[in-house]
Amino acid sequence: MSRSHAIRYGVSPWLHGFPKSRQPSHPRHRGALDVDVAIVGGGLTGCATAYAFAAAGVQVAVFERDRIGRGATAFTGGTIAGDPGLDFAVLERMHGRRAARHLWEAWRRAALDAVATLRRLRVPCRMAPRDELWIAGRDAAAEKRLRREWQARRTAGVEASLVHGAALAREVGTAASVAIRTRGHAQVDPYRACLGLASAAVKRGAQIFEQSPVGRIRFSRRDVSLQTGGGTVTARRVIITTGLPTAEFKPLRRHVPAVDTYFVMTEPVPAIVRKSAGPASVVLRDSHEPPHYLRWDDEGRRVVFSGAGQPAVPARQLEKTLVQRTGQLMYELSLLYPAISGLQAEYGWSATGGRTADGLPYIGPHRNYPHHLFALGQAGHGIAGSFLASRLLLREHLGEPSKADELFAFTRSPS
Repeated sequence: MSRSHAIRYGVSPWLHGFPKSRQPSHPRHRGALDVDVAIVGGGLTGCATAYAFAAAGVQVAVFERDRIGRGATAFTGGTIAGDPGLDFAVLERMHGRRAARHLWEAWRRAALDAVATLRRLRVPCRMAPRDELWIAGRDAAAEKRLRREWQARRTAGVEASLVHGAALAREVGTAASVAIRTRGHAQVDPYRACLGLASAAVKRGAQIFEQSPVGRIRFSRRDVSLQTGGGTVTARRVIITTGLPTAEFKPLRRHVPAVDTYFVMTEPVPAIVRKSAGPASVVLRDSHEPPHYLRWDDEGRRVVFSGAGQPAVPARQLEKTLVQRTGQLMYELSLLYPAISGLQAEYGWSATGGRTADGLPYIGPHRNYPHHLFALGQAGHGIAGSFLASRLLLREHLGEPSKADELFAFTRSPS
């Protein structure tokens, strides 16, 4: 792509900063293979699911059309969010208070699970715990919304605290009237996290095949067969962790339209500016729709800022759109922290994923596909969503689903 002020457009900083000599390599699939479970998609969700299944003693194989973790995973922001990124008040209106609380608690457990698992496995993914501060600027409507949201969470017994006044001003260093603080978040290098989970899955007995796109998927009353570029696979069940429905599942596409989220990473911020550009110990979320998120890199030197989401653009328009959205994000960042004005973006990139009508992913079976499980609509849900999917999918496979799992099913019906 073109370069402007040395900006790396369409380049993931997580991939660009990873030494090519250390990139692992997995074989292509060749010949015939028989497994209990075949996973299509080798991103974070696929690798987290492979690890969960292999650790439970299930014979599992992953099929990735390109290289592990180098698709949408490597182009995300790398946050482990302790909530689903939606207003609790909105979830309550759609699903009722009890269901909304179950959804919230499931997400929080998944975030804690992600942090604990990555630590236990000693995955070198530069993980750092973070609080999230959802801030309202000086806009009266935004402040009213946040106070209403805090009251909804408090009434439902969901953990959150309200920060305002001088304490908030000192902490965030930007114009904000009120904020909701939530704990249990973290940030990581998503590519390294994915590679670490893949490695852990292999150690548990999983098989991983790269550059092995899955073509036809056919099923009978007893099993399912997959055709790859190098052979055939027979499995009792296939799990689709591609985020968006692939060509085999066109009827599901209307339920999970593609959306693009845009990101920038700044050039190194001078030390004197860093003091007035927000704390590195929190992730900031604003009240825009869709919201912006701000975090610092693991060294605390560069800002990662995301937002400006929209329906996915055609490939022919991507270069032009990236330039425009990168400039837009840098301008919006300067409004949030004027001290950053004049700094350039070092990277500007986007991630394409699926987003459902209610903002929650679809995880589990579908009545039209008897041997399939799905994890679709993960856009914006980050690593916690991947771990949530891995646990729900395992419970479904073992025939032990919980009642709350239905809240993520294709059959859910908002009230």
